[in-house]
Amino acid sequence: MKRKKAIIIGGGLGGLATALRLAAKDWDVTVLEQGPTLGGKMNRWEQDGFRFDTGPSLITMKWIFAELFSAVGSSMDEHLELVQMQPLAEYVYDDGTRFNYSPYLPDWLRTIEQLEPRDVDGFMGFMQLGARLFELSQETFLRRPPQAPPDLRSLRALRHLPLRYGWGNYHKTVAAHFRSRHLRQLFDRYPTYVGSSPYHSPATLAVIPYIEYAFGGWHIKGGLYRLVETLTMLARELQIKLHTGTQVARILHESKNVKGVALADGGKLEADVVVMNGDASLTQAMLGREAQPMKPADRSLSGLVFLLGVKRELPQLAQHSVFFSADYKREFSQLFDDRRFPEDPTVYVSAPSRCDRSLVPGAGETLFIMANAPANDDNHWTDADIERARERVFARLEKGGFPELGPDNSVQDVWTPRRIGQRYLMPGGAIYGLNSHGWRHAFMRPPNKDRGIGGLFHVGGSSHPGGGTPTVLISARITCELVEKYSAS
Repeated sequence: MKRKKAIIIGGGLGGLATALRLAAKDWDVTVLEQGPTLGGKMNRWEQDGFRFDTGPSLITMKWIFAELFSAVGSSMDEHLELVQMQPLAEYVYDDGTRFNYSPYLPDWLRTIEQLEPRDVDGFMGFMQLGARLFELSQETFLRRPPQAPPDLRSLRALRHLPLRYGWGNYHKTVAAHFRSRHLRQLFDRYPTYVGSSPYHSPATLAVIPYIEYAFGGWHIKGGLYRLVETLTMLARELQIKLHTGTQVARILHESKNVKGVALADGGKLEADVVVMNGDASLTQAMLGREAQPMKPADRSLSGLVFLLGVKRELPQLAQHSVFFSADYKREFSQLFDDRRFPEDPTVYVSAPSRCDRSLVPGAGETLFIMANAPANDDNHWTDADIERARERVFARLEKGGFPELGPDNSVQDVWTPRRIGQRYLMPGGAIYGLNSHGWRHAFMRPPNKDRGIGGLFHVGGSSHPGGGTPTVLISARITCELVEKYSAS
């Protein structure tokens, strides 16, 4: 019997996971990645023995990753070593307040008591809300495509429906649970995990802080790109054809069914199924149709990232630190309303070398320093633009007591929104495609199965169920289930 052919456009995490699942079901799979390396936004940059992850800096919901390995007849524990983050992060505020966000509940509750004793009950209530939203989403949003009619499991899950606080504005829900302005700012940060503002996002995003606290944050020994390397190795074992530096110009279709793809170099490849792992906003143009571009106001955040290899160790740094701006609301207004880099940015610092010395050549540290930035098409990010933004970033770090690096930088690299957008073909560098402002954006993202073209599917952070490494793997599972149903019909 002739094997069915699938072409995956894009070799990001979602594309690789989809390819592996289909190959394990005896599909003939080809992955076409336009960039020089596989992994999409989960990638790596190396120089002089310093190794940096250029995308995600931790994973959560690790059973989702283990389930992918199991689905292809392997075991995650045989290939990867995961290290739990202790603490989850250190938070540093403009007024000098700083504390660790401990995953050990007794320690964390003692920290809350020192900030505002009444917020102990608020935190437990906020976690309870997140738990109910998680149980609901497990049986609905994270299990099935959004257009599927409800089944018995999803109807039963409605018992977890939170009748209070779960369906309003995210920031207002946080404020209803916490009196401490420090804790409000901490928990207001979580919508940025999907590139969004706490002041415009639905309260259902309270599931994000719950997932991180309940299930922990994890580092992969050797860097998160080890996951991509391992999935690539498994793909080769399953005889998946992997092509980098190969750009797809068109998705070929006839009589409302896909036929394959046309490559930028003039070649053509036939397929029974095409899975788009690129930004979903680009699909219509690849079908040869006039497409409505994604409005800048609808885009998720981008980021400005500085990768620094430091020649000396910095034991005073936590593995993950957040240096908060003095006025969070003003910062997000500048990002989303004014669409400009903030005057006083909140800065995230990841120092994975604090727990993983394989990332540095002897003494030293790898630093990933990131501030949120708008995803604009017309921002060119000249050297002068980068220098102005760098001054703001390091002014915030200096105020928070970040160590003076001086001449100790051995290597450095800068990723601007423009560079991110060009490297990964994302409009404006919007890391998560659409933002999650409002119900439609948060829960009605582009579907996994195209509504108009038979055999065309979507996977990845810009489609259902959204951005984040575990949700991208869930997207791959949902998409593969739909592909199997389509091929059997």
